[in-house]
Amino acid sequence: MRKSILFILFAVFQILSGTPLYAQSSAVKKAGQSVFTLTTFKADGSIHGSSYGVFVGSGGEGIAMWHLFDGAEQAIIVDAKGKKHDVDVMLGVSELYDICQFRVKDMSSTGLPLPTSDAAAKETYLIGYDLKKSVVKKLKPLRSEKFMTTNNYYVFNDVDVSNTDLGSPLLNEQGELLGIMQRHKNGGQAYSADARLINTFKLNGLSINDRTMRATGIRPALPTDEQQAVLMLMVAGQQTDSTKYEAYINDFISQFPTATDGYKALAARYVLKGDLGMADKTLEREVKNAAQKDLAYNDYAQAMYTAVAFKRDTTFTKWNYQKALELAQNAYQTNPLPSYKHLQAKIIYAQGDYQKALEMFTELQKTDLGKNGEVFYEAAQCKKMLNSPSEEVIALLDAAATAQNGLAAAPYILARGQYYDRAGEYRKAFADYLAYDTLINNRGTHDFYYTKFLCEKKIRQYKLALNDIAHAIVLNRTEPTYYAEMASLQLQLNQVEDAIMTCDMGLKITQEYSDLYIIKGIAQCENKDKTNGLSTLQKAHELGDTRAQGLIEKYSKNK
Repeated sequence: MRKSILFILFAVFQILSGTPLYAQSSAVKKAGQSVFTLTTFKADGSIHGSSYGVFVGSGGEGIAMWHLFDGAEQAIIVDAKGKKHDVDVMLGVSELYDICQFRVKDMSSTGLPLPTSDAAAKETYLIGYDLKKSVVKKLKPLRSEKFMTTNNYYVFNDVDVSNTDLGSPLLNEQGELLGIMQRHKNGGQAYSADARLINTFKLNGLSINDRTMRATGIRPALPTDEQQAVLMLMVAGQQTDSTKYEAYINDFISQFPTATDGYKALAARYVLKGDLGMADKTLEREVKNAAQKDLAYNDYAQAMYTAVAFKRDTTFTKWNYQKALELAQNAYQTNPLPSYKHLQAKIIYAQGDYQKALEMFTELQKTDLGKNGEVFYEAAQCKKMLNSPSEEVIALLDAAATAQNGLAAAPYILARGQYYDRAGEYRKAFADYLAYDTLINNRGTHDFYYTKFLCEKKIRQYKLALNDIAHAIVLNRTEPTYYAEMASLQLQLNQVEDAIMTCDMGLKITQEYSDLYIIKGIAQCENKDKTNGLSTLQKAHELGDTRAQGLIEKYSKNK
């Protein structure tokens, strides 16, 4: 009788304390160490959502419901020891099954193992989060279904599942992770999709542009494949978020310490910021750690040559052309590629030794580099600096323009046209400008269309000239010179009213450009509106334009 009373009292105690009466395996009991709370935040810092999740790896990899991240800018977790950690990167998303995988920053974790059998569990254990001792709830699924051939989808009685259970891990008797408890964000039946879904998550270089991944402010992780990681690094560099880009660079160096791409990108960031000292240290690390030493030497030389050429920091004397040349020579000695010899030639040209540079560019024309126009164009520049006959320069520019077909030839055709233009051979220049414009599908810069306009004026192609200066204005509406040039030609062609309107458009941009007042004043006077014309010319005079007084006197006599 006494034993019966003790058993009843023990049972009551178990019920009141929330401790289950059923037996649990040691693996199930320990699973609480892997559970964490998850809170996601909007860009303004307000809470977007909160729930639970569970670790599935030893490096801080966890899973949770995806909708908590959709629209969130950042997230934190609090582990079973009460420590807070930032969510660093996303590892994969299943929007359909509302589950995602991510990695917490700088953390080692105890991840739960995934099932080794495809058989659905008859009984499951829901593990709650608690800093002292996790609560284990035994649940029997209403039913299970198969999806994706082998994965299990469990449906539960809603009475057995509260909202505070969502995100908590669901285990089998062996302590293997079946999934997390889920419910659609708009409500509905409680369910759990197979945690093995995460095995289908694969990141590639373009994941950074994936629509689903872009729905959260937390960046996708760098792929584990080096080529795909290089692609992601390149895509990230083309985007506007410099903080994320720098995080990718650091991740790349950490993941692939013997590859050159990460160091090169990091050094470029330092150069952009004007910190050549840190750029130098980074490139020294690249040379030390890189598996391909020739690439590292070349990166170092290229960065130094470019920084010196563009005068990034003239006080950092450690970087100079001679040191860049030595590094380029080291690259060539390690691996005699024509591209490394090419860099040497460019540095020697920058040092002012045009004859030696010419000899090197000429020699490079016999290599694979001679299949494109660059080395011919560079040789032409050497000839110009050596004051060689124009026929020799043109011959090299011809070779540059014809070394390849299509769009690749465009910059060299433009260069030849500009040379003809400066030499006074305007019709040849005009032909090259037309060819260039066609190759680039009429998508040149405003500078190009202004140059083309000036050339067309000289050969009296006035209609084309007006079209091109109008094109330049469309591309750069704030340059008063373009309005003045257009109005001047209109006045020359006796399109007086058009000239006045063009000047008015320019004067809306600035009232300090005297040419516009001069042209407008002349046009008004020629249009028999001398009162306003003289007033306009007076404004040019007030701006200090010495032409204005003579024009005022001229038109005043005939008033």
